[in-house]
Amino acid sequence: MTLDLRLLAERMGNRPYRFYPTLPSTMDVARDWLREGAPHGAVVLADEQTAGRGRLNRPWQTPPDSALALSVVLRAALSALPQVSMLGALAVAEALDKLGVQQVGIKWPNDVLIAGQKVCGILVEVDWDGITLRGVIMGIGVNIALDFSGTDLDGQAISIQTALGSPVDRLDVLIEIIHGIDTRWALLGSSTLLKMWKARLVTLGRRVTVHAPYSFTGVAEDVDDDGALWVRDQEGLRRRVLAGDVRVRDAQET
Repeated sequence: MTLDLRLLAERMGNRPYRFYPTLPSTMDVARDWLREGAPHGAVVLADEQTAGRGRLNRPWQTPPDSALALSVVLRAALSALPQVSMLGALAVAEALDKLGVQQVGIKWPNDVLIAGQKVCGILVEVDWDGITLRGVIMGIGVNIALDFSGTDLDGQAISIQTALGSPVDRLDVLIEIIHGIDTRWALLGSSTLLKMWKARLVTLGRRVTVHAPYSFTGVAEDVDDDGALWVRDQEGLRRRVLAGDVRVRDAQET
């Protein structure tokens, strides 16, 4: 469904935003805007994203009228940086709850899932002016109406429309996510936000394979205050995973 730009302006109210029919990456435009002095909460939104990126530099393309591709400029404290991606994943998960989506969870560290299939990815990039923190850019990509059946991602990725079995207004999803970020912002850097994010994790207690950059298999046991994942490997050693790719293994996999 094509975005109604008049309605977009109305519902965004006084929030600074920039909309583009097509962009290589909303992250790059948001970074430029940040360096020009964009205020906290400013949003860059594109209908089509041709060279987007996810975690670990994975490509994330957004065809027209099918997904949400946005980046939000945030002025976070240095001490709260580990929780910015938690905030994004939590805001998306709670937005899906409000839209009536069932079986919503978060795969460590910040992929949002519906029934175990990825519906949203979060990318956080920090921008520095020398040794001074200039700000943070949170990129959010949400599958709204993409159909993954018959593709390589069938069974791995899903859209909100597929999950609900009915059309979804992208503007409703956008506003719910932004509202969630605003609502939870005051909790950033707190144990409360950490607990809320942890309660949503579907990774804990599961067998996982970690690529960070070495590979090993084990059981995801816990997360610490920085959001790092603790995994007990097959030799019984507890390993701390701060960044990397973690795949949750099916019960029948060895």
